[in-house]
Amino acid sequence: MPLLPRTPSISRRTLLRGLGGTAALGALAGCGVPAAYVAPGDRAAADRSAAERRLTWANWPLYIDTDDERPSRRPTLEAFEERTGISVDYIEEINDNDEFFGKISPSLMNHQPTDRDLIVISDWMCGRFVRLGWVQEMDRSRQPNVTEHLDPLLRSPAFDPGRKYTVPWQSGITGIAYNRRRVGREIRHVSDLWAGDLKGRVTLLSGLDEAFALLMLGDGVDITDWTADDFHRMCDLVEKQVGKGQIRRFTGNDYIKDLSSGDVLACQAYSGDVIQLQADDPDIEFVVPEEGAELWAESLMIPNLARHKANAERLIDYYYRPEVAAELAAWVNYVCPVPAARDVLASSDDPDTAALAEDPLIFPDDRMRERLTIARDIGSGERVEFAKRWNGIVGV
Repeated sequence: MPLLPRTPSISRRTLLRGLGGTAALGALAGCGVPAAYVAPGDRAAADRSAAERRLTWANWPLYIDTDDERPSRRPTLEAFEERTGISVDYIEEINDNDEFFGKISPSLMNHQPTDRDLIVISDWMCGRFVRLGWVQEMDRSRQPNVTEHLDPLLRSPAFDPGRKYTVPWQSGITGIAYNRRRVGREIRHVSDLWAGDLKGRVTLLSGLDEAFALLMLGDGVDITDWTADDFHRMCDLVEKQVGKGQIRRFTGNDYIKDLSSGDVLACQAYSGDVIQLQADDPDIEFVVPEEGAELWAESLMIPNLARHKANAERLIDYYYRPEVAAELAAWVNYVCPVPAARDVLASSDDPDTAALAEDPLIFPDDRMRERLTIARDIGSGERVEFAKRWNGIVGV
């Protein structure tokens, strides 16, 4: 059967709450708890995978393929269960990184099981879990597909060199979206957001971790090795634009509504959202600026004391089979972390499916890839200071 593209009516990210109000709380929960660190020798429980052919997986809503006629069915997941005999309790319980951190951190810091074998959270939050020693190193001998097919751009982020503890589930780009017809020209640089004819019709993302990298790149900063001075200089620039009335407001995912209505002409945006916006309005463009943009991921991790680690590792590897990754990419429409899936989609007899292989927001082309960078994360020692400065600008 050909793979049929499926774009949900709302994206997974449109369910996220504005991050400005929760970021500071999550920052305080994630630092200042050195006693919560778990040493490597204390992270594993007896693995019951051989005797108990099951696992529990916590993920975000709208982040896996479903059957159009029977939305409760998840074709790729059901195929894994049939192929392996492993049953999966799939729970769509993650709606916000900080909220989920608060939900499971009491168990992890007290050396208790979370009753979850697999979780998916944003990489900036994954970094916090890795630093605290709350997740287990994966056995790559059980994951040959991950070893072979993981996108080279995502293989070694600063918070997890070599991806020992994390494996990307889906990826994306934080760039600029704009309405080409209404703006009347191309936008190619971050500095184009500060043009006079866009005054009052620009939005930036409210979440510190979502906003800072693109703005730093526009200021000429190497985001793999940025400093506190770089951060504060970026904040000075944004404060200046706020004072001039250039920035309409700071948003969560509600920039989608503003851009669609025309109230906003240009904004910081996520690549996965723009694919859906373009289906309704082909004048909306997504730009990776000439200075570059941030490539991010939301990643799979196995929390401490998970009872079915080997089963979880097997499930992760299954989703790195190119044909499975292609089926998932055709539905979720984020940047696929398995470049080999592109050839699978391109060979489809269905023209709409084959066209997805040429979409640079699912499979970035070579020129775009040259401008994508993974930012170093904000360390626990920096977060309180930086969140205070940023939230003061945003108005939280």
